[in-house]
Amino acid sequence: MNFTEQTPVAEIARRYPSSVHVFERFGIDFCCGGKRPLRVACEEQGLSFEELEQALRAVAAVRGDDPHQWTQEPLHALIDHIVGAYHVALRDELPRLETMAVKVASVHGAKAPALARIQDCLGELSADLNDHMWKEELILFRSIRAIEAGATPAVLPLSAPISTMEVDHDRAGRLLAELRELTDDYVAPAWGCETVRALYRGLAELERSMHVHVHLENNILFPRALRLAGAARG
Repeated sequence: MNFTEQTPVAEIARRYPSSVHVFERFGIDFCCGGKRPLRVACEEQGLSFEELEQALRAVAAVRGDDPHQWTQEPLHALIDHIVGAYHVALRDELPRLETMAVKVASVHGAKAPALARIQDCLGELSADLNDHMWKEELILFRSIRAIEAGATPAVLPLSAPISTMEVDHDRAGRLLAELRELTDDYVAPAWGCETVRALYRGLAELERSMHVHVHLENNILFPRALRLAGAARG
């Protein structure tokens, strides 16, 4: 692939799954903000295009960790992967992180007031994501599976629920960005006990997982589903 300053970030992430590690390293949003061209992404992070291009070319030459080509796999297989790898994990991990956040805010809140906001922010994110995942699984994903199986698209365009899911993703992204800021990029304070450190590690992993999760939906599943629905209507 010929990377140019106008190449959208999401296009690279779609074609080369291993490129997400580069974007993570440089702090570039490849999920919700994936429509931005590389030039804009570089300007936002104070990077030279040449530096980013060199890093991307290095990983593009290496096969990524994920053996699946999600731009080619059946949509139902991608949906199964999203639910199994991300939704199930979130339903396990979010309560664990919330419990730790409550504990550290209670024990250390006097010396670190930001811990109270971390607790609240994580609670908001958890509530939003649980509602979001329920809507995806019971409404949007079922509709996509039905269209793939040959059903006539519903009167309501698929773009309507997809737009709602993308709005949810944007809000989740803002909450994750706030958590990163509140935790000083997930670097635990010197006085932090093991629970504080475990919480910060968990939040960092949550952000990394959510970035890939949202990328698979915003940049791969949703565009493919919209094309399929359009072809079915046409």
